[in-house]
Amino acid sequence: MNILNSILNAFKYENKQEYNFVLSGNDDKSRSLRYLDENKNLNKKENVCTNIDENLKLIKIKYNSLINSDVIIREFSVLAKNVPYKAFIIYIDGLVDSKTINDFVIKPLMMRNMSNTFKDNNSGSPKAATPTVNGKRVFVRKKNTSDLTEYILSHLIPQNDVEKTNIFLDITSGINSGNCVLFVDSLDFAFNLDVKSFKERSVSAPTNEVVIKGPQEAFVENIRTNTSLLRRNVNNENLVIENIAVGKLSQTKCAVCYIKNIANSSLVGEVKYRLNNLDIDTLLSAGQLEQLVEETNKFGIPKIISTERPDKCTKALFEGRVIIIINGNPYSLIVPATFVDFISSPEDTNLRPQFSNFLKVIRILAMAITLLLPSFWIAITSFHQELIPTELLFSIVASRENVPFPVIFEVILMEISFELIREASLRVPSAVGSTIGIVGALVLGEAAVSASIVSPILIIVIAITGISSFAIPDFSFGFHIRVMRFVFIIFGYIAGFLGIGLCIFIYICILCSLKSFGVPYMVPFAPAIKYNGSNYFVPSTYKQEHRPDFLDTKRPISQAHKSMKWKSQ
Repeated sequence: MNILNSILNAFKYENKQEYNFVLSGNDDKSRSLRYLDENKNLNKKENVCTNIDENLKLIKIKYNSLINSDVIIREFSVLAKNVPYKAFIIYIDGLVDSKTINDFVIKPLMMRNMSNTFKDNNSGSPKAATPTVNGKRVFVRKKNTSDLTEYILSHLIPQNDVEKTNIFLDITSGINSGNCVLFVDSLDFAFNLDVKSFKERSVSAPTNEVVIKGPQEAFVENIRTNTSLLRRNVNNENLVIENIAVGKLSQTKCAVCYIKNIANSSLVGEVKYRLNNLDIDTLLSAGQLEQLVEETNKFGIPKIISTERPDKCTKALFEGRVIIIINGNPYSLIVPATFVDFISSPEDTNLRPQFSNFLKVIRILAMAITLLLPSFWIAITSFHQELIPTELLFSIVASRENVPFPVIFEVILMEISFELIREASLRVPSAVGSTIGIVGALVLGEAAVSASIVSPILIIVIAITGISSFAIPDFSFGFHIRVMRFVFIIFGYIAGFLGIGLCIFIYICILCSLKSFGVPYMVPFAPAIKYNGSNYFVPSTYKQEHRPDFLDTKRPISQAHKSMKWKSQ
């Protein structure tokens, strides 16, 4: 017994130390109070003081300078008319151009030259020589700081973009975006210098919205590059680009773009109101902002256009719409949007009306096939066999003779398999994506038919449905249609054509009840308005005289009634 106890004691685990780690304040009340305190600290506007040591201490605390390796703080003295002032600059390595800082910021401020040693006795700036104590120069704080400010701006900082700011919130925002900030002793503000230089993707051809006859340029992740593309295409001084920061922590820059003599002022005000009233910590993508600014939508129907094409945004601007560009995202948002916009393509304006309208008919047909074909197949085979020709009915019965599953199981199985193949081809490397499509479409489909899991005709139905879904121009709307077809499949299995008809009625009622920034979603069909530049089908270019009525623009006429004056002369 003693031997057994000795063995058990030798291998017995005893907790020598108790760990009483408790997260305090986990209740809802404590979390709410903590959230309010954090908001107060985030929104607290601390001002720059005249004591440079206090400013330096606060900056070091804010940026954790002891552990942050990419935050550079350079202390030095500024020579202003032979009088030294303590100063320091702060910037983030990797976001700035170091050569620009060395040549055009530090060198003019530190080096002795004619600009900073020259004394003008009539200018009200420092007249006395540099004060000394025991033969050594000392730093002085001049009372007349306006002269020092003017002297630094006009003589010592050869930068084309310099802003004065006295709020630390604006200072940190500038540093985080790639600026260099200069603090000078005795001044209660800082100089925000634009010295940005970071790696970015160059402008390339669109990858997701490909057109044949049209510009081959796409937005990139840099907001200023994107706004420059719009400026170049619009080529008008009435284009207004306003910056709005969204997110208490991320401070993501969003550019609201509109043409002030065309866009409706109420629409512009509504867009800016929604952006300015977003109480969120971070904004990381255009898709996130799209969900935050649109009206409540529980059905997943997109009501804002997301595009990577500058030419599409330019056309929207001239129509009187508003563009939202998000820094760090190659997609911009167009508001408002209607049902017609999601089944239209930028290619439509580049082709002749006959070709464009033919493609629009094809898209309507593709949308109907994607939404209704699987449910029609279930309804016909389950409830309405009399609609099938006798020879085709015998063929269908023969193909399903050895299939042990009901038709609803076959359809859902093949639809989910097709969605799996589509998702897998997107997520794997591009070299393997085509292989997955071939394997999924040929090998698995043939194997499923040979194993009598599904019927051959169903494979054709699912293949046509999948191909039709790719013909919808807008990805978000196409995704919505793909999800909605499962709802129609269920209604078709429950009640046949009656269930499909009821589902169509409910779906149309939902579409007609939606609004995008105050504009009815189904305009110009519901409410029905007179065609005035907002119809689905494209008229000839010389007949496009009006801008869409539902935008209520300041300039409803876009061109003269007889635009081709060369014909009338």
